[in-house]
Amino acid sequence: MNVLITGGTGFIGSALARSLSDQGHAVTVLSRSPDKVATTCGPGIAGLASLEQLTPDYSFQVIINLAGAPIFGARWSEGRKRLIRDSRIGLTEKLVACIGRMQVKPNLLISGSAIGYYGDQGDTILTEQSTPRPDFSNQLCADWEAAAKTAEQYGVRVCLIRTGLVIAGGGGLLQRMLLPFRLGLGGRLGDGRQWMSWIHRQDWIAIAQTMMADASMQGAYNATAPNPVRNIEFTRTLAQCLKRPALLPVPAGLLKLLLGEMSELVLGSQRVLPERLSAQGFQFQYDELTSALNEALTR
Repeated sequence: MNVLITGGTGFIGSALARSLSDQGHAVTVLSRSPDKVATTCGPGIAGLASLEQLTPDYSFQVIINLAGAPIFGARWSEGRKRLIRDSRIGLTEKLVACIGRMQVKPNLLISGSAIGYYGDQGDTILTEQSTPRPDFSNQLCADWEAAAKTAEQYGVRVCLIRTGLVIAGGGGLLQRMLLPFRLGLGGRLGDGRQWMSWIHRQDWIAIAQTMMADASMQGAYNATAPNPVRNIEFTRTLAQCLKRPALLPVPAGLLKLLLGEMSELVLGSQRVLPERLSAQGFQFQYDELTSALNEALTR
């Protein structure tokens, strides 16, 4: 298949691009630095500098939309929040407009979202049918999904992938945590009772590939392993895998002072289950946190 990936040089997108290319798909990655795509994603993967270059004669069977400024990249000022929204919702709207102009429409649009869609919900078990709690993350994800779903008017099948905390070597959540934990300075965040719904990157890639292969899949899916853990268990397990103590908790008040509104990302609780994937019979390669962390740490 011909596949276009936006955000294809990121932590998930670059690994996805390599995997699809290895399977024989023709992959094009949207990037501000198209000349660096082959280095980042692998030889033979084409780079595209902007959506404006997508003329109506371009044809892709699958488009995977992962673009967006890092949500944890800087404190959430009003300007930063606008950037986060525009880089997701604005780009998705432009992408759907490009689809509308294409002479041959794609069969499938897989569009990014996140479990932030549900908001902070404590111990409540959350599935794709759960009612969200309004906050910035919820509104961001809801608007992002709504923008992607407008592609359905062109006969495109749309899958929305609500991603949890992604675990893999070389980046993402784990990379930010490793230094203090390797120094024995890690510990729970706040009281540690908040739920962390995680997924190994290889399982995320397998979910996207399943969506490509199974034309019955449509709508929103939780991309999280079936065994979420509390923050205190996550930090304890990471410390054990590194053979280090986890004795230095970070008080919630300090996190709120340092991070402001963005502290909801680390103190908020989403106990998310992949109900629709389980109903499809999807098998997770990494369904337990210890095996996921050990694999990531070997890389």
